[in-house]
Amino acid sequence: MCTVKSRGKFFTRVMLKIGDKITMKKRTKGVIVQKYGGSSVANPARIIEVAKRVASCREKGYDVVVVVSALGDTTDELLSLAGEISKTPPERELDMLISTGEQVSVALLAMALTELGREAISFTGAQVGIITDSSHTKAKILDVSTKRIQKELLQGKIVIVAGFQGINLDQEITTLGRGGSDMTAVALAKVLKAKMCEIYTDVKGVYTADPRIVPSARKLDSISYEEMLEMASLGAQVMQARSMEVAGKFNVPMQVRSSFSTEEGTVITREVKDMEDVLVRGVTVNKGEAKVTVCDVPDKPGEASRLFERLAKADINVDMIVQNISRTKATDISFTVEGKDLQKIKKEIEKIVKDINAKDVRYDKDIAKVSVVGIGMRSHSGVAAKMFNALAIEKINIKMISTSEIKISCIVEKKQADNAVRALHKAFGLNKKRVK
Repeated sequence: MCTVKSRGKFFTRVMLKIGDKITMKKRTKGVIVQKYGGSSVANPARIIEVAKRVASCREKGYDVVVVVSALGDTTDELLSLAGEISKTPPERELDMLISTGEQVSVALLAMALTELGREAISFTGAQVGIITDSSHTKAKILDVSTKRIQKELLQGKIVIVAGFQGINLDQEITTLGRGGSDMTAVALAKVLKAKMCEIYTDVKGVYTADPRIVPSARKLDSISYEEMLEMASLGAQVMQARSMEVAGKFNVPMQVRSSFSTEEGTVITREVKDMEDVLVRGVTVNKGEAKVTVCDVPDKPGEASRLFERLAKADINVDMIVQNISRTKATDISFTVEGKDLQKIKKEIEKIVKDINAKDVRYDKDIAKVSVVGIGMRSHSGVAAKMFNALAIEKINIKMISTSEIKISCIVEKKQADNAVRALHKAFGLNKKRVK
């Protein structure tokens, strides 16, 4: 039994009807949302360690909502199983299949917390009311209900939610795309007004480059939402890009940390003046893209529009686009798409090419996109020149270029990608100084 002090200085009485019961709940410091990736819960031993970390947070006086990914490589294994049955499995059935991975991990984590003497309850995305649109395998969240989560928190329970999944208005299970557990965590942190959204992974934070490619890469103490969004969309695998859009829009306080260490991670925050002093924050690489070139497109107004409108209607996401100068009343248009989708979209692209009277279409999967990112690029000149010079010294040919206010991306041959990353990391001095 809890003793309730008269002035409510330390405790507050919360009246919550559950059948005929009325519960009393200790006042907490607020909500912390923690997300654990697949490597953090790869096996029973790791799940028990995660349970201890979650219990420790609860002991500090916070309500804790935990978002969990599938164990280890479970999602990839399920996709592989699907691939053995069908080269192009129906996306609805894919969602039915791969959403099961998280259901296993949330239940096991709830069991582990119970063994530690903590009350915990696990839910699927559908059970807590994560409502999405109907785009199977890459659904977007439309609404999140907190009613069921709040009810369990009021009873002092730790709430564990399956990441990566939701349900649409037709009661169909949907998934949120690769890295979608990040999106689940950010959405819950937003609607619960969490004090912090902690993203636990197998690295200690966000680095200036992938440490597996650049051993001298340094961990960043902080990074802006905008920079993190660019890095995530350009190949940094620490965070899902869509989750960073939401986090930045609603100023969700975030930190990327390692589940294998107690060390402080990288804080993701709004842009501050000091960030502009750093010319380039990091270098990224994405080896998962493919280049499509539509050859001899009639050079007249509206043809490019027809091409990309049809691609959009077919739900094909296009990244970089380059159109050659016309010399023979026809032009070539090149663009990049996700390599994993190439087989699925080939038929659609070839139909579109025929309809717009283009001559041919070519595909290239042996490419990679290397990028430099930094808010300081807004107020400093010469970044492009330095980038192109660094690649030229290494005899790395550039196939396509794309720029924005805070990033420059180049398409290069896949076999030269790692060398390009190391060259750029060195050229911008990221291996010589501590980047704040």
